[in-house]
Amino acid sequence: QVQLVESGGGLVQAGGSLRLSCAASGGIFSISYMGWYRQAPGKQRDLVATITNRGSTDYVDAVKGRFTISRDNAKNTVYLQMNSLNVEDTAVYYCNAQVQSKNRAAYQNYWGQGTQVTVSS
Repeated sequence: QVQLVESGGGLVQAGGSLRLSCAASGGIFSISYMGWYRQAPGKQRDLVATITNRGSTDYVDAVKGRFTISRDNAKNTVYLQMNSLNVEDTAVYYCNAQVQSKNRAAYQNYWGQGTQVTVSS
C-alpha cells in the first residue's frame, strides 16, 4: 500500500526555477534512500540526485550547482529545487525510494508516477 505521489512539474522559461515534491504514504516505518530520476523522450531514465536518511547528497554533473535535493523525514517527503533551468532539463521526473513498511522487515523499492517538466527557450 506504499505509494509515492509527485507534484510541482509544469512549464517554465529558460533561466527560471521550479520545485518538485514527492510524498510517500501508506504504513511507512522508515525510508532510507530517496532520489530523483528523469527521462527525456527517446532517452533512458537517468539519475539526477540522491539523498540518504542522514542527509548525504549526490548529484549528476549536469545539474551540480543548479539543483538541490532535500528531504523532510517527519513528512516522508523529498524535494528537488531546480534553478537556472535550460531546455536540456526537459523530461519526465520520477521519484524513487527504498521504503520499509510497518508490517515488513525488508526494504522495497518504489517509484512515483512521474511529473512533466518542460523548459521553453
